[in-house]
Amino acid sequence: MKYITIALAKGRLAKQTLALLEQSGITCEEMKDKDTRKLIFVNEELKLKFFLSKTSDVPTYVEYGAADIGVVGSDTILEEGRKVLEVLDLELGKCRMCVAGPASARECLEKNEIIRVASKYPNIAKNYFYNQKHQTVEIIKLNGSVELAPIVGLSEVIVDIVETGSTLKENGLEVLEEICPLSARVIVNEASMKLQRERITQIVKDLQSSKKTEA
Repeated sequence: MKYITIALAKGRLAKQTLALLEQSGITCEEMKDKDTRKLIFVNEELKLKFFLSKTSDVPTYVEYGAADIGVVGSDTILEEGRKVLEVLDLELGKCRMCVAGPASARECLEKNEIIRVASKYPNIAKNYFYNQKHQTVEIIKLNGSVELAPIVGLSEVIVDIVETGSTLKENGLEVLEEICPLSARVIVNEASMKLQRERITQIVKDLQSSKKTEA
């Protein structure tokens, strides 16, 4: 039997996903060793392989078939734009992708003015402003704290993930428009779904059952 490979985004999401898998009887003891230097973890009995990857790389591994299944936030799926099948919303890490800025910037958005938008997510920002709002904007890609951009005059607004909104509030910013809700999703390689449909579908069903139990 061929191995099924699962790519998990490093950090809290990987731990949460592994906990859900454990509830359905899918375990990987090797991954619990905090001192391990291994990159690939194997459950020989179930013929499963796991690896941890940088969040933004998970859709790439899945698209090219290096992983059959991946678990990653929908913000990454939208930003990377990879050709993958999105099969399940795990409803973990719920938050929102929003346009935020000082209250004074609301008018610029309402009047569809040409403005500068700073974001770690240039593709999501571009799609929202160009294809949904039909507003001409200049998008500035940032990697650090995007909240700084409107404060120092780099941009009028930002596009970023908002959980509680407390960071925005502390810096005199607010949510001006909501782009979409976000959460962790299960993605599958298209060819793998055809070749290993039964096994992959079962893993997805197991995750869905564990998700309901967790809720």
